[in-house]
Amino acid sequence: MPAPSAAVIYDVGPTRAYPAIGDVPWEMLAAGDSVRIHWRPEPYHEKWVICVRGTADLPVTVSGILGPDGQRPVIDGRNAVTRSKLDYWNEPRGIVKIGGANVPSDVMPAYVTIENLEIRSGRSPYAYTGRRGEKHYANNAAAIFIEKGEHITVRNCVLSDCGNGLFCASKTSDLIVEYCIIRDNGMENRIYEHNSYTESRGILFQFNQFGPLRKGCLGNNLKDRSSGTVIRYNRIEDGNRQLDLVDSNHEEQLTDPAYRNTFVYGNILIEGDGEGNSQIVHYGGDSRDLSRNRKGMLYFYNNTVISTRTDQTTLFRLSSNDESADIRNNIFYVTQPGDSLSVSNSAGNIRLIRNWLKAGWIPGRTNLIGRISNEVNIGGTDPGFRDVKSGDFTLSSASPCLNAGSDLSLNADDHLVRLEP
Repeated sequence: MPAPSAAVIYDVGPTRAYPAIGDVPWEMLAAGDSVRIHWRPEPYHEKWVICVRGTADLPVTVSGILGPDGQRPVIDGRNAVTRSKLDYWNEPRGIVKIGGANVPSDVMPAYVTIENLEIRSGRSPYAYTGRRGEKHYANNAAAIFIEKGEHITVRNCVLSDCGNGLFCASKTSDLIVEYCIIRDNGMENRIYEHNSYTESRGILFQFNQFGPLRKGCLGNNLKDRSSGTVIRYNRIEDGNRQLDLVDSNHEEQLTDPAYRNTFVYGNILIEGDGEGNSQIVHYGGDSRDLSRNRKGMLYFYNNTVISTRTDQTTLFRLSSNDESADIRNNIFYVTQPGDSLSVSNSAGNIRLIRNWLKAGWIPGRTNLIGRISNEVNIGGTDPGFRDVKSGDFTLSSASPCLNAGSDLSLNADDHLVRLEP
């Protein structure tokens, strides 16, 4: 459906109507408008805020127009400059910010899409020039910082070399992150910055590639405090933990019934040797207030988990016995002998159904205070991957895992596994 005549298209780039991103009147954006940033050989060293309400029929889009070889336009935060007419707080927290401004007028952003951009290098000690002159980014600056917003989509972007690749705060709802590459973020010797750090009322991660953090950085790969979390069809590699699904401190999430149900399916999770924590997934909470823990069900199914650690690998840490996990139809493969693989760190109620595990696996490495129900799982020494060394984890025709899964839990019927991309 074509945009109505009132909608405006702002074309940015060499020979375009707006040579620089800062030439766009961001303070005047309205529903249906599009900003199209055209690829050029050199990066755009600019930063800005988006504070506008689109609608389902008239979304606001900020799109990269790819180069001749499919290159995304690059937005580089180093020495970036902000349009002088923009006035917004938390400038040190991000390169592209959604929500929270004086100019444009502060509204709850809605139906905003950012797509096809490479956004990089927003972190300490890099500097930028904003409304108050030259300043340095905060340690926790993000490539995309969502302070608030409804129905926000981040699609086909590369987010790297920042404190956090993606960050969203608790006033966010219905966030979709898809087809992105998020890697090489974090701060050296710090545990507080991550490739992705989110807290939204409703969030979907799908078809993304999460790579290792920057060398010497101690954060997690995907850390999430949201309600209604769905993580599906992603490749998530390395980090202190691949998934850190912990508690919120905000009513928007805590009072949402979806806070108690988390769905993780169809992903490839890879733990490399020498990574930080030996735990793959943490579910529950990481604060001292246990009342805020998720205290619900982690539905974890049809995933492939690979660990090449030369010491122990622990699949799940549930924060307390109030947390539960329904674990079915997964492949859990370690390159070390099976007794290096433990299912539980200690607490929680775990139900194992029709998973493939390396023969010799053990229930728990430390004092097991939770419960593990082991129901008709299969195992052996080889799950039948086509080529582990090259990273091809598809199954050969001789794999014992083919057609060996069970039906899903009744509560997961709204999240069926797609057999084709």
